[in-house]
Parts: sequence; C-alpha cells; structure tokens
Amino acid sequence: MKVMVVGGGISGLTMAMSLHQIGVPVRVYEAVREVSPLGVGLNLQPNGVRELIELGLGEELDRIGTATRNLCFFNKFGQPVWREPRGRDAGFDWPQYSIHRGKLQVMLTEATRARLGNAAVRTGHQFQRLEQRGGKVVAWFLDRQTGQVVEDEADILVGADGIHSAVRRQFYPGEGEPLFAGQILWRAAVDAPPFLDGATMAIAGHFHQRIVAYPIGPGSKPGTLLTNWIAQMTVATEAPPREDWNRKVGKERFFDTFGHWKFDWLDFPALVESTSEIFEFPLVDRHPVDRWSFDRVTLIGDAAHPMQPTGSQAGSQAIVDARMLTAALLADRDPVMALAKYDAVRRPVMNDITLRNRGFGPEAAMQLAEERAPHGFARIEDVIPREELESISRGFQQAAGLDAAALNARPSFVPPGARFG
Repeated sequence: MKVMVVGGGISGLTMAMSLHQIGVPVRVYEAVREVSPLGVGLNLQPNGVRELIELGLGEELDRIGTATRNLCFFNKFGQPVWREPRGRDAGFDWPQYSIHRGKLQVMLTEATRARLGNAAVRTGHQFQRLEQRGGKVVAWFLDRQTGQVVEDEADILVGADGIHSAVRRQFYPGEGEPLFAGQILWRAAVDAPPFLDGATMAIAGHFHQRIVAYPIGPGSKPGTLLTNWIAQMTVATEAPPREDWNRKVGKERFFDTFGHWKFDWLDFPALVESTSEIFEFPLVDRHPVDRWSFDRVTLIGDAAHPMQPTGSQAGSQAIVDARMLTAALLADRDPVMALAKYDAVRRPVMNDITLRNRGFGPEAAMQLAEERAPHGFARIEDVIPREELESISRGFQQAAGLDAAALNARPSFVPPGARFG
C-alpha cells in the first residue's frame, strides 16, 4: 500500500512518520516551498505528547518546549478563579508541553525527512484536485517553482491541509469560508521574565475580553523565558479576509482595552510594550460534518475538525487523528473499510469537542465569575461552589480524552514493532 498526504503541518507529518513506523510508503505534499520557524505558541496535551514520544520525539520536545505544570483561570481583576495541575503533575504518564509552533513544525519536518528521505516531503506543491478510479486515488499538484502540474497515484489520500483544506472542498464545495465567532485575537511571543512559577498557563478575563499567557521555551536572554501572549476581544466587525490572517499590526488595535490589566502576578501592558511583532487572527471554526472518509480519501486535523482554540486541543487532537488512522489501517487491511471505521469512531468525538469549544469549554468558569461577581470577590467559593468548578473541568477533560487514569491505561494505538502486511 502507498499513501499520499496533502499538507505538511503537524497532522500531516505525524501521519507520515506513523505510516513509516509500520512500514507503509508515504509521500507528503506541502504547498509552502520553505519550512521556517514562524508563528507563536501552542499547547500539546498529554494525549498528543504521548503519541510523539512513541514516535521517538520526546527528547526534542523537551529541548524546545516548556513542560507546563499548571493551568490557572483569573477574573478581569487578576483574582484566582480556578487552578488545576497539568501533565505529570496531574497524574499523567506524559507531560503537557507549551511550545513554539514554528519550532515544532521545523522539528517535525526534519524528523520526517531524516526517516523517510528528502524526496518523501515535497514542498512547493499545491493540491489541485483528485479522482478515485481503479482502486486508486490520483491527485494533481501545481509545482509552484516550475509552474508544471504533477500527477501522482496512491492507494489512499489523507487530507491534512488545514482549515482552508482544498481536499475537504472537493467533497464540500459549497461550504464557504470558515465561520467567524465575532472575536479577534492579537498574539505574539516575546522574551520576558518568568511569572508565577515559570511553568503555568494563565487565562484571565471573561468571554468577551480575556488574555492568555504562558512560557513556550527558554528565552534568548539570561533570566527570561520565551512567553506567548494573546489578547482576545469581541468585536463589531466582520472577519478579515483570508489574506489578512496573521498580519502584523500595532498594539493600538487593542491596547486601550487591556492597558490597565496589571496584576500582582503579571504586568500585561509591560509584556505588550516589550513586543516588536504582533499578529492579528480571527476566531473561527467550521460546522461539524457528517462524513470525513470517502472511500480511499479521508481527512485529519484542521481539515477534518477546525475548532476554536478553547481548551488548547487542536494540535493534540490532530496528532491523535494521525495515530488513530494508522491504527485503523493496522487493524483492517482493506483501506476503504479502515478509513470508514476511523471516521465512525473518531468523528463523533471531535464533533462534540468542536461544539463544546464554542461554549467556552473549561474556560466557562471565568464567565461564571464575571456574571456572578462582575466587581470581583473576596473568595471564589462564595461565587462558584468548588463542586461546580470541578464539574466544568472534569466534563471537558473526559470529552477531550484527558482523563489521566484512562489515558495511562489505554494501550498504544500503534504497538511497538507493529508492521503493515
């Protein structure tokens, strides 16, 4: 069996290395010509970290990321609402990593090329269309360097080409642009002194106005950590066009709203002032669909379930997608049946998480604090009973596959030494 993967991001490269791990030849097609360490931070939860460690990438993750130990929610005054341990501190056998997206991308690309060979990752090739015929998938790609159209054939094609997936568009041609949730995110990464314990993800505010900050690796200066920050706010505008996503903007776009958010544990205005490059991004997702697999073609990652970043799940779930699809191919050698079973098992879970994220996910505790105590509080227990806070956290963790006992006890998706055929 041979596989084509469209998209060389987190999900596509994990897919390629997973297939190589079980002895299946695979080629990755990526539209971007040069992979560079661009972007800001993301979180890899233990369910995703486990899979990368089982691919032999644990040391690299530890080198370039920060093992996050706590998640803390605060109200808009910086008062603590909820705290929970993360990663190994929460009883998982694997850490949670906060990491620079671009550094992760480069690491995965280099690892894939080292294992599969440079020819297996074909950059600068933009997907055009596909056809299924004669028990095969034929796909055409535009070589952006030569201008020529390249044809390739495989037994399976995996669409891992993100929220604007051209593979998904073949099966849902009328879907249109991603759905704008009425909020804009301004985000950046900057060297800064550690805050709290230097290993905490902090979120403060409420549904319509909040900040996020967490370290994503060592800083370039002594005594600093590379710190990811986000300012997010409801706006009365339409979503910016796709070509303006991730464009650089000045702090005046949002600073007046957050300029007084100086807490005893974090001086957010100072963090913004020290930042040289700020990027703007709309909060978007897509409606869940009732099918990912179409005979010998399937979707993974943001191509399958683009979701809002609430709960820090997108990257981790993309990795799990790739591993579960690999496991399905191991369990059923008929590729059409394997893709159908992957769809039937995985899609309902991810559709549920996508909808939960629209409801503010585990961050709902901050909204309750805002609604019940808009002027602050003396004790959070007087505003929200601890049992209610625990229920919010536990419900999301279970839906997202982040129950420590269950994840620790689950067998590997891809057993060591497993081979296809």
